[in-house]
Amino acid sequence: LLPKELDAIASHHAQIVTMNDAAYPDILRHIFDPPHVLYVKGQPLQPHEIAIAVVGSRQASTYGRTVAEHFGQQFALKGVTVVSGLARGIDSAAHRGAIQAGGRTIAVLGCGVDVIYPAENANLYNEITAQGSLISELPMGTAPDRRNFPARNRIISGLCLGTLVIEAGDQSGALITADMALEQGRDVFAVPGNITSGSSKGTNRLIKQGAALVEHADD
Repeated sequence: LLPKELDAIASHHAQIVTMNDAAYPDILRHIFDPPHVLYVKGQPLQPHEIAIAVVGSRQASTYGRTVAEHFGQQFALKGVTVVSGLARGIDSAAHRGAIQAGGRTIAVLGCGVDVIYPAENANLYNEITAQGSLISELPMGTAPDRRNFPARNRIISGLCLGTLVIEAGDQSGALITADMALEQGRDVFAVPGNITSGSSKGTNRLIKQGAALVEHADD
């Protein structure tokens, strides 16, 4: 690594975990294209933790945000790590629920771990740093770019035994995460939504295609 990169890692109290390190998540090693390097900010990674991804629409309804926060809390209370992408809407609510319950959460970023995106999530970013982990395969200082997020999604699903989708429209990036979970041999779950709502079309279609319908964390 260049000295500038090493200085950025040190100044942001981040660390690098490679596939050769014991701290690298074991479950992530087994996907088709695991990241060779993870930048980590916050708490150290736990190589054998049980985790579930909670993802969904950025334009979430009040119902969607409430449900995501509830699932985040319930998983945390059961000792399950909540993984998401720190995006607006469902992602943020899931992270917030886990934190409120005193649990652990991981945010997988489509930018460098030293970049707060979206900016309105600055407080949540800091809370995750204190109580969980922010991770990225991208070098320090990398700006958020649309091209980064589909690749980021494979890490979200790859860290987890299953992916839960809460509210997703027809073109939602959460559906990409669900597809990647299936390709990785992981379970996919979905919360049913209002049949008149466009933001439920993706989740309801997942259920039609065989995703497990869930109403609470015990499911």
